[in-house]
Amino acid sequence: MPAPFHLAIPVHDIAAARRFYGESFGCPEGRSAPEWVDFDFFGHQLVAHLDPTRRAFTPPAHSNAVDGHDVPVPHFGVVLEWSVWHALAERLREIGTQFVIEPYIRFAGEVGEQATFFLYDPSGNALEFKSFRDPSRLFAK
Repeated sequence: MPAPFHLAIPVHDIAAARRFYGESFGCPEGRSAPEWVDFDFFGHQLVAHLDPTRRAFTPPAHSNAVDGHDVPVPHFGVVLEWSVWHALAERLREIGTQFVIEPYIRFAGEVGEQATFFLYDPSGNALEFKSFRDPSRLFAK
């Protein structure tokens, strides 16, 4: 496995972050304090830090057009195995998740063909989940 990344994100509510990352995605918790909580985000360390100046939902102020969709910038996410991505997308649909960009196949028939979807966490942090049928195509040109 490649080296796990560490990412700290601002949240307006630690309990809401726990519900979203823990219940929606099944991310186990690591260490925590009243102002932050670690999550095992698909093998990576994601830390939700309380930001008392953050409003309940603060989405990114910018987006870029990609394959006919407005992709929120900034965003973060993870590249999952094909079957794991499809199972997660179905699970999120079943629990009524609101997607920014619904699950679909981006760049269909092209070198960079990938499954992707975007959503916001309760604080407005944008996430992308993607997958490639052939993982070796991740950086293909």
